[in-house]
Amino acid sequence: MIIQLFPVWAVLLSALAMIQPSFFIDFKGYILPLLMIIMLAMGLTLSASDFKRVGKNGKAVAVGVLLQFLVMPITALLIATMFGFDSELTVGMLLVGSVAGGTSSNVMCYLAKGDTALSISMTAISTLLGVVLTPLLVSLMIGTSVDVPVQSMLISLVKIVLIPVALGVLINTFAHQLVRKAEFVLPYVSMFAIVFIIAIVVALSSEKIAAVGALVAVAVILHNGIGLTLGYWVTYALGFDKKVCRTIAFEVGLQNSGLASALAVKFFTPAAALPGSIFSVWHNISGSLIASYWSKKPTHVQPEQSQTAAESL
Repeated sequence: MIIQLFPVWAVLLSALAMIQPSFFIDFKGYILPLLMIIMLAMGLTLSASDFKRVGKNGKAVAVGVLLQFLVMPITALLIATMFGFDSELTVGMLLVGSVAGGTSSNVMCYLAKGDTALSISMTAISTLLGVVLTPLLVSLMIGTSVDVPVQSMLISLVKIVLIPVALGVLINTFAHQLVRKAEFVLPYVSMFAIVFIIAIVVALSSEKIAAVGALVAVAVILHNGIGLTLGYWVTYALGFDKKVCRTIAFEVGLQNSGLASALAVKFFTPAAALPGSIFSVWHNISGSLIASYWSKKPTHVQPEQSQTAAESL
């Protein structure tokens, strides 16, 4: 119940951060350590078999990852241009669009009766690829208007993402029984960390939120909606079954926006972290609503339904 109310906690703490930013501003230095804790928690849920499974679902993984790193960055740039965002918010949108899929996609996939094993594999692969692709995509798409420290971002992503995830996988591999005993705590740790990161970012950019927060929220909702829609219908058009379509929809539409916010604060400005912070709240709301709807819908046609349909023809 506590985890399901994640958007509520995020909104409440964000509201407090808007009213009393001084409560959170001094915690700016904790953003990256908190994110590393989230990545470690993610690694603890993964095993070597999750990466081996990629070979068995190669086509689905390839399509999902391709959509992930094409649809979301391009859509982010188009929306930022359409809304006339300044360079700070444009960078923020691009960071959201260029990071890997978020771990919440695995939960939503499970609730929506998708292919959870495939979801976990795709999140793992996109997370590793994102270490290199995120800074490259942002640099490529923002052009020369903003100085993107590609090498520094890459090194930071290795420290923030790759090392904690790899450490988590190793611990899970060699101390699996111990990890299983503590497994129930991991979602709460991750939720607390991301909610606190959002509050810190809101506090740091409270003036910007007051000026353009509503417009950014509309842009983020549009960005997320396009990712979910294209993630589903492109894979459906390619002939994948509904379980895979649902899985890839979540992988494409739900981003690791906490990472986007952290990178924005570290390498750009607190205002650039605004799209990531709003995305963190919204994609959990949209994902939960879609997962709830899909959970009531079958992923395949029942034999008796097929027979009835055939007879009617």
